[in-house]
Amino acid sequence: MNINIVEEIIQLFTRVGQGEYFGEQVSETEHALQTAHLAVQAGVDEELIAAALLHDIGHLLHGLPESIAQDGIDGRHEDGGSAWLQHYFGPAVSAPVRLHVAAKRYLCAIEPEYLAGLSPASQRSLKLQGGPFDEAGIRGFEAERYFQSAVAVRRWDDAAKTPNLVVPGLDAYRSALETALARSTTR
Repeated sequence: MNINIVEEIIQLFTRVGQGEYFGEQVSETEHALQTAHLAVQAGVDEELIAAALLHDIGHLLHGLPESIAQDGIDGRHEDGGSAWLQHYFGPAVSAPVRLHVAAKRYLCAIEPEYLAGLSPASQRSLKLQGGPFDEAGIRGFEAERYFQSAVAVRRWDDAAKTPNLVVPGLDAYRSALETALARSTTR
């Protein structure tokens, strides 16, 4: 078990995650912590809590400016983040990270009220990500093993943009990350 990766993740959030979260009124770290807090409140397992915390880690890894969506660039943070996580965690963590953007496209296709409720920044990024799925996209997404986990992460993601919300800090998630790592090595 590579416990050092837990420290590396916490340091990454501390070092790079203090910037504004792509057009929202929270930092990237605040957004991640709020997302993970919502997962804890939902009573899910440690792997899904870890996925919720780490769903946007690709933003911290790719080093692109916060204005990329406004500049018409899709940084594909879901792919970069998932690829990096796969070195340490199993698919119960990395797959929802990879699929959380697809989950937005899916929800926009099946729930008109979801699309209408997206923040302006999320609507802008949706266009860059390909817009709502068509029927083939819906079916393809539903065929993914972790699609329901990705939908859960997506819903928490959308709700995790409250300025100045007090939630537990990064240290509160060490245990969930360590448990998710341990489960990855025993499967």
